[in-house]
Amino acid sequence: MNPALGLLVFLGTLLYAYAEALVKLLLPAKRKAVRGELVLVTGAARGLGRATAREFARRQSRLVLWDVEAHGLKETATECEGLGATVHTFVVDCSKREEIYSAAEKVKKDIGDVSILVNNAGVITAADLLSTQDHQIEKMFEVNILAHIWTTRAFLPTMMKNNHGHIVTVASAAGQFVTSFMVAYWFNFMDFSFSSSRLIPERASNVLKKLTDVKFDAVVGHGSNQ
Repeated sequence: MNPALGLLVFLGTLLYAYAEALVKLLLPAKRKAVRGELVLVTGAARGLGRATAREFARRQSRLVLWDVEAHGLKETATECEGLGATVHTFVVDCSKREEIYSAAEKVKKDIGDVSILVNNAGVITAADLLSTQDHQIEKMFEVNILAHIWTTRAFLPTMMKNNHGHIVTVASAAGQFVTSFMVAYWFNFMDFSFSSSRLIPERASNVLKKLTDVKFDAVVGHGSNQ
């Protein structure tokens, strides 16, 4: 695609998203009641993950917070507890499938059934493609793509069994527009934007809606660094 045309498409998409957000602000839909729900947020040590955890805490949800950064995770937990929430923290490296599955089992056994999963953890390497190291590219795909699959596989079956749940995926606007120093990162969210906004609503969601009342949402934003 011509770069100028790509920029216009990106700006058009961005303006549409802002217009949609404005309409929803002026004509809000009925909010989902989350009081007492067990909410798991990945990448909760800072940034959007911490802000998301605080918002759920204000709405009196019970929180399970995951991140690889213990210090930031503790700070988030302290803030949320100050808002009156019950908080459980787990130091989890979301690039490692075994850690995700192990932590998920501990949550289910010791705390209860997660009813809202927010896949927010994300990593970025700001460099051109040839300067980005192989292990950095692998890390981005492991956290930004595969971790979403592992967490969903861990918690979706129980949500379907209970016919109650909500899975939220935080993606990035970088999936819509590429710059020279974010090519590898763009590949992550181009792939995930496609899988989230195309495959789930148009195909899988049609099947899942017949089987369960579990909801799926994709939020275009920027996740906190894992």
